[in-house]
Amino acid sequence: MNAWRRNQPFDDASARDWEHAAIATLAREAARSADTHLLKLDLPGFPDIAFYFKDEAAHPTGSLKHRLARSLYLYALCNGRLRAGQRVVDASSGSTAISEAWFARLLGLSFVAVMPACTAPRKIREVQALGATCDLVDDPSEVAARAAEHAAHGACHLDQFGLAERATDWRGNNNIAESIVAQLAQEPAPVPSWIVCGAGTGGTSATIGRYLRYRRLATRLCVADPAGSAFARGWQARSRDVRADAPTLIEGIGRARVEPGFLFDVVDAVAEVPDAASIAAAWRLENLLGRRYGGSSGTNFVACLQLAAAMRERGERGSIVSLLCDRGDRYAETLFDPAWLTAHELDLRPWWKSLDRCVADGVWQAPAGARA
Repeated sequence: MNAWRRNQPFDDASARDWEHAAIATLAREAARSADTHLLKLDLPGFPDIAFYFKDEAAHPTGSLKHRLARSLYLYALCNGRLRAGQRVVDASSGSTAISEAWFARLLGLSFVAVMPACTAPRKIREVQALGATCDLVDDPSEVAARAAEHAAHGACHLDQFGLAERATDWRGNNNIAESIVAQLAQEPAPVPSWIVCGAGTGGTSATIGRYLRYRRLATRLCVADPAGSAFARGWQARSRDVRADAPTLIEGIGRARVEPGFLFDVVDAVAEVPDAASIAAAWRLENLLGRRYGGSSGTNFVACLQLAAAMRERGERGSIVSLLCDRGDRYAETLFDPAWLTAHELDLRPWWKSLDRCVADGVWQAPAGARA
């Protein structure tokens, strides 16, 4: 057992000095980080509905998890859980691990990322390039337990799945919801009809849902998740005992269980999106925006189109906001590789037709026989 973990007194001056220096380092990094862009997309089938996409891939570590990683380190430091020289660990499907590894290097700490062995190879390489270690687990459902094992041997467990919802200041402090609302202030429809996000830890949806109520806004929150996910089933049943009834190829979302940070009552709707639709939509986003984004961004885009089509049918005007979650180049060997798609028996062509039709005429219709 490391001596600092049990025997170092809490009032030790050197330990407190290191904590203060680490928190100051994170504050300077936050001050250097400009806000991410809110991209506007006009689609011909929706002349009365504006689409906005928050480009979280623009963060230094390439995803919306940059915000979360900073918050998790601050939470660990301010709760006295993280000390100088301590190893840090967390379970992740990749993007959070990259962000946490980046902050670990910034603070001069070693980091272990417990990841499913099926994680996109590019993500694994990015974690390793930051000087971190990847502990790859064959069964994705076991990553949290493996991270807990590391913590039992002295590592500080950042625990994104257990702590994301409480580590983020949902009232303000430039959280993602506050940023979106501020950036929309001068737009024609400054209060969006919907905000759409995925659910990995549940922290993002919890932050957005709480903030919307805190600001007394009429905006509704839709969680977009892979078909058969635990979040979708759990939300419908208001039960944390529900488990996913289907695996997913979309990394970062589509959890097998309802994570502690997911708050049922701040979510107004859940859209279940088949993997093929999410991946096809990620390809189409590249055409529309000129850059590649990951599969969860495609999941969000499908949900946006479904909500917009329903608004159009009811004769409603307004705006819809969603998130571009991470860089698509991380999936060059998976979602954007035709050979990988063939190996997973994924035919994107029917979904491309449905997506293109919806963009053009504003009517959502899934391919014949599809689950959405």
